[in-house]
Amino acid sequence: MFRITDNKNEINRLWLVLTALFLLLPLFAYSQGDKKFIRQGNREYEKNKYAESEVYYRRAIDKNKESSDAVFNSGDALYKQDKFEDAVKQFADNHDMNDDSKKKSASLYNLGNSLLMADKVKESIDAYKGSLRLNPDNMEAKYNLAYAQDLLREQEQEQQQQQQQDQQNQNQNNDQQNQ
Repeated sequence: MFRITDNKNEINRLWLVLTALFLLLPLFAYSQGDKKFIRQGNREYEKNKYAESEVYYRRAIDKNKESSDAVFNSGDALYKQDKFEDAVKQFADNHDMNDDSKKKSASLYNLGNSLLMADKVKESIDAYKGSLRLNPDNMEAKYNLAYAQDLLREQEQEQQQQQQQDQQNQNQNNDQQNQ
C-alpha cells in the first residue's frame, strides 16, 4: 500500500512539472521573439540605418512591453533621426523600467542629450544631474552638464539684454509721445 501512494505522489509531481513546463514554454518563446528583433535592429543601427532599426526595436517592444533594452535602443534610433521629442519619451520610459543604477544613469544621460537637442536646456540639466547622482564617474555627463549650464547662462543673459533693449525702446517711444 505504501508503494502505491508513493507512485501517486511521483505521478502528481510529474504532472505538475509537465503542466508548469507547458505553461511556461510560450512565455519563453515569447521573450525570445523580442531578442530576435533587437538583434536585427542592432544590425541595422550599426549600418546607420536608423529608421529601419527603429522599426525592429518597435517590433521587439510589441512582442515584450517590458523589454527595457528595446525601449532604450529605440530611443537611440529616434535620437539619430533627430526625433528628439520621441527619444525623450523612450529614455524617460526606460528610466522608469530599470532598477539597475547604471542603466538608469545611462537612460538619464541620453534623456539629457535628447532634451538638450530639443532646446529644453533646464530639463536637460536636471537629467544630467540625475545621471551623475547614479554614476558620478561619467565624464561625458559632467561635460554635458557644464555645457548645458553655460548655455543656460548665455540664454538668460541674452534674454536679460533683450528685456533691457525692449525697456529702452519703450522709454524712447514714451519720450517721443510726450514731446
